[in-house]
Amino acid sequence: MGEIKKSDIKQEVFDLYDDYAHSRINRRDFVQKLSIYAVGGLTVGSLMSFLMPDYQGGIQVKANDPRIKSEYIYYQSPKGGGKMKALLCMPADATGKLGGVVVVHENRGLNPHIEDVARRAALAGFISIAPDALTPLGGYPGTDDAGRELQSKRDRNEMLEDFIAAQDYLKQHKTCNGKVGVVGFCFGGWIANMMAVRLPDLAAAVPFYGGQPATEDVPKIEAPLLLHYAENDTRVNEGWPAYEEALKKHSKEYAAYVYPDTNHGFHNDTTPRYDKEAATLAWNRTIDFFKEQLQ
Repeated sequence: MGEIKKSDIKQEVFDLYDDYAHSRINRRDFVQKLSIYAVGGLTVGSLMSFLMPDYQGGIQVKANDPRIKSEYIYYQSPKGGGKMKALLCMPADATGKLGGVVVVHENRGLNPHIEDVARRAALAGFISIAPDALTPLGGYPGTDDAGRELQSKRDRNEMLEDFIAAQDYLKQHKTCNGKVGVVGFCFGGWIANMMAVRLPDLAAAVPFYGGQPATEDVPKIEAPLLLHYAENDTRVNEGWPAYEEALKKHSKEYAAYVYPDTNHGFHNDTTPRYDKEAATLAWNRTIDFFKEQLQ
């Protein structure tokens, strides 16, 4: 069989990968279950290779892109007095103050894809910060499997505090105009929702397929929200009706989009769950939203 195409893959395989990527099954069970779909010329090895991220081919804005300035910085963590590592990016030709964007990674640390997203935000005219929640454990280890294992050892509420501290760092940066928003993906989507709950001065929040806060926390939200969901992402989507009901009940400012026939992770262009049309539309909506709220 030649190169595997996305259309060759059953939805059940994407659902299986989602279970594996979110540590609901271990690697051994993932491989075993995947073997059921290794038919018609497909092998378990070829399916595994197809499903795993390609960080070389998927980068849109290279680290050395002359249009942006980027550097790794460290800021104070509120937990234990340590330092958090983050990628800080801004347009190379920036003049005046810029709106700030906190970019929050998935459940595997600051990998090359999320660094790329931070550079994209800078290219759109913002100063961005992308923290690595794995800093206390040595940082992103180089592979998503190892990163996922490391991140499972950290308390998610402590990680939330680290991202809140990043917002504070960015807000006080000399290049920032004081208006800071957040965009997050998967685990980062939950962080984006929770930062909206926790920070009355947050200027905007954009959760991509993120877990929802408790409905009793919705009254605390002051930031306008832009929420992106994948139609086939039943696990995350089951919490959306109650969240939306609470947002409406308390007259919160929000817009929500469900992208047809997409999977959790559709914005991540390094995996086959990527949907170019939906990802482009969602990102353009995100940038337009940030321009409206942060400039």
